[in-house]
Amino acid sequence: MRNVDAAGLGIGDDHPPRIMGVLNVSEESPYDPSVYDDPGEAAEYVDEELIGEGADIVDVGLESANKDLDVLTADQELERLDTAIETLESTSGDAVWSIETRYHEVADAALSRGFDMVNDICGFADPEMPRVCREHDVAVSKMASPPDLERPGAIEDVDDIYEALSMNGFTDKTILDPAFGGWSEAKTHEDDQETFHRLREFRGYGRPLLVSINRKSFLKTIAGRTTEEALPVSLAATSMAVERGAHVIRTHDVAETRDAALIGAAFARDRFKKTPATDAVSVEELDVTTVREADRHLDRLAADPTVADDTVVRTYEIRGLSEEAVGGLRAATAEPGVGATFAVAGSAREAAESASATDGGASEGGETGLLVGTADGLNDVRSAVSDVSAALDGALEPIAGGSK
Repeated sequence: MRNVDAAGLGIGDDHPPRIMGVLNVSEESPYDPSVYDDPGEAAEYVDEELIGEGADIVDVGLESANKDLDVLTADQELERLDTAIETLESTSGDAVWSIETRYHEVADAALSRGFDMVNDICGFADPEMPRVCREHDVAVSKMASPPDLERPGAIEDVDDIYEALSMNGFTDKTILDPAFGGWSEAKTHEDDQETFHRLREFRGYGRPLLVSINRKSFLKTIAGRTTEEALPVSLAATSMAVERGAHVIRTHDVAETRDAALIGAAFARDRFKKTPATDAVSVEELDVTTVREADRHLDRLAADPTVADDTVVRTYEIRGLSEEAVGGLRAATAEPGVGATFAVAGSAREAAESASATDGGASEGGETGLLVGTADGLNDVRSAVSDVSAALDGALEPIAGGSK
């Protein structure tokens, strides 16, 4: 996983989760507490409510990305930039300043006048954006989007998000945002939920991830909460996002989100990593839990994609097995080269101490066992025992092949 240096702020697996606080200088923005048009008031808000509460990054929006509103031109955004610059110059706290824009002209002007990074909500739909970011040597957050400056984040099909993130390439300091929220009428809450469920998949490019999920509708609907009531669901999702590999959390609720992110980081699974200072071989355990996630990393490395089926092992407890089923599973997993194994409950105990239903062993309805295997291994086992019984076929049918 590549780490990114954002004006001295480290972002990536080797660093704690970073909090991006939001300031809007656009009167159209939907969340009133973050909207300011007076630089003095905006600076006070930034110092007290953002940096003062633990924000590492201040993200300044010049216009609302609401799909129901007209899109501002680059010149119109530039007219609002003075307020953002005055705010930056009036703050006393220390943070990385990010400009949210879709236009390379605006990014260039902001970076020339004191901003440290770019948050491109159209994901390099402006093909000049990566050039500007390279020339200024700054970090840039790139949100998944169609190649259209008026349709940010409007990727309806979750399967298309990953490819959209690569539009017009990457810079050395690119951070990826899979895009959550109602960017188009066709994008449903179910689409956002699936995107969140597959969050690890977007780590496949080997670059840090940013997520913006604060008080989003797809979370509010799960708990039946309004925007004002949605902080708890946002914090729950924040912990889960960090545990699943997110590095930057964009939020209006800085202090609470910071705490939730730290909890997610503290309980994330430890993965092995060895990066020697010399030219010795380095190794990093990837955050892979599904075949599809493995496939993304193989694609990044231009490696054999068929290997993905052998990268993830699944473990299933199967109950109610007949003697014939147990025998069939044992025989199938004993075949040379099969990527699966099977163990019967109680088989490691002395015969005189055979397992009972109350201590986790065999139940009255038959034997219990654990079947462990890769996607290909499970398919091989299913084929090998297909003539044992209809009951066993029915049990193995949904698990054969493993989970994508």
